[in-house]
Amino acid sequence: MDPFDAGAGGILRQPKAVWATAGASVVAFMGIGLVDPILPSIAKGLDASAGQVSLLFTSYFLITALAMLVTGFVSSRIGGRKTLLLGLAFVVVFAGLAGTSDTVGQLVGYRAGWGLGNALFVSTALAVIVGAAAGGSAAAILLYESALGLGMACGPLLGALLGDASWRYPFFGTAFLMAIGFLCITVFLKEQPRPARKTSLLDPIRALGHGGLASAAVSAFFYNYTFFTVLAFTPFVLNMTPYKSGAVFFAWGVLLAVFSVLVAPRMQKRFGSLKVLGGSLVLLAADVLALGYGNHTAAIVCTILSGAFIGVNNTVYTELALGVSDAPRPVASAGYNFVRWFAAAAAPYFAPKIEEWTDIHIPFVVAAITAVLGAVVVLVRRRALTHEAAELETAHATEDGVTVFAN
Repeated sequence: MDPFDAGAGGILRQPKAVWATAGASVVAFMGIGLVDPILPSIAKGLDASAGQVSLLFTSYFLITALAMLVTGFVSSRIGGRKTLLLGLAFVVVFAGLAGTSDTVGQLVGYRAGWGLGNALFVSTALAVIVGAAAGGSAAAILLYESALGLGMACGPLLGALLGDASWRYPFFGTAFLMAIGFLCITVFLKEQPRPARKTSLLDPIRALGHGGLASAAVSAFFYNYTFFTVLAFTPFVLNMTPYKSGAVFFAWGVLLAVFSVLVAPRMQKRFGSLKVLGGSLVLLAADVLALGYGNHTAAIVCTILSGAFIGVNNTVYTELALGVSDAPRPVASAGYNFVRWFAAAAAPYFAPKIEEWTDIHIPFVVAAITAVLGAVVVLVRRRALTHEAAELETAHATEDGVTVFAN
C-alpha cells in the first residue's frame, strides 16, 4: 500500500488523535533549531559570550541524553498519553520561563528543563502515533518523519520572525504553541495500551551490550558532534541578522526533510544502507571543511547543503539503531540515543572553546574529523551492523513499539 494514498489508512486519512500528536511533534522539533537565528541576539541582550550562549544547546541535550534512561520507565508505568502530556507541560512551563530570563545562567537552566520535557514527549510520540494510526505503521512513521522535518525547517524560521522584534518572543511563542498541542492531545487522544512488560532504568544500558547497537551508537556519537557543530556554532560564524540567518537554516531544514523522507530511502534501496551512510558522512566532512575555510558566501551555501547529508544520515542511523538489536525497539532506541545525545551536548560547548584556543577554522576541522570517524566505525564494524539485521527485520515489521527522536 502506498502510504501517500488518500484512501483509508493513507497518510492523509488518519484519526484526529494522530494529527494532534503529529502537530505537537512539529512544534517539539521546532524547539531544536528555534534559537539558531537569535543566538547572536541573545548574546547581545544578556551580555554573554558565544560560548555561554551555546550552553543553551549543551544543557538541553545533556538532559535529553540522561532522560533517555527514564522515558521508557515512565511511559511503561503511566501510559503514553500521560507521558506526552507531562512532557508538553514541562515544555510550556520552561519555554515560557526562558523568555523571562535576566541572565544567561537562568536561560541555560530553563533550557535544561525544556530538554527534559522534550525528551519525555518525543521519545513517546512515535509509538503513540503508530498505536493510534489507521492502516498500519508505514504511513504513521512517514507522518512522524515528515513532522520532524517540518519542525526542523520551521524552527529557525519562527525564531527569526519572532526574534527580530525581541529574542524573548520565540520562547513565548513556543510555549503558546505547545499549550495548544497540550489541549489537542487532551481532547483527541485516548490512552494507549501499556506494554506487557515494564521497562527498567537499566534496560537501555543493557541493550548497548549488543555489538551492532553499540557500534551504531558510537558512530552516531561522532556524527552528532559534526551535526551540532553546524547547528550551534555556525550562526556565530555567519553573523547575520535573525531574518537572514533564519532563511539560511530554513533552507537547511527543507533539504534535511526532503533528503530524510524522500531521497534516503531510495538511495538505501539502490546502494545499501552502509554504503550510503559511509559516503554521506565523508561528503559531510568535506562540506564542513569548505564551510570553515570558504568565504561568507561559501559558508552560507555549505551550511544549507549540509542539511542534505544530515537528512540522509538521520534516516539511515534510525533504521540501523532500530533494526540491528534484538532488544525491543523502545529499549534499543533509548540506549542508542543515550549515547549519541552526549555529542549534541558536547559540540556546542567545545566548538567556541576550540575557537578561543586556536582560530575560527579549527572547530570545523574537528567536526570534519568526527564525521570521518563515524564513517570509519561503520567500515570497521560493518559485520556487526549487518549481523542478524535480516532476521530481525521480519520480527520488527509487526512490532508497534517503535520510538523516538532518532533523527
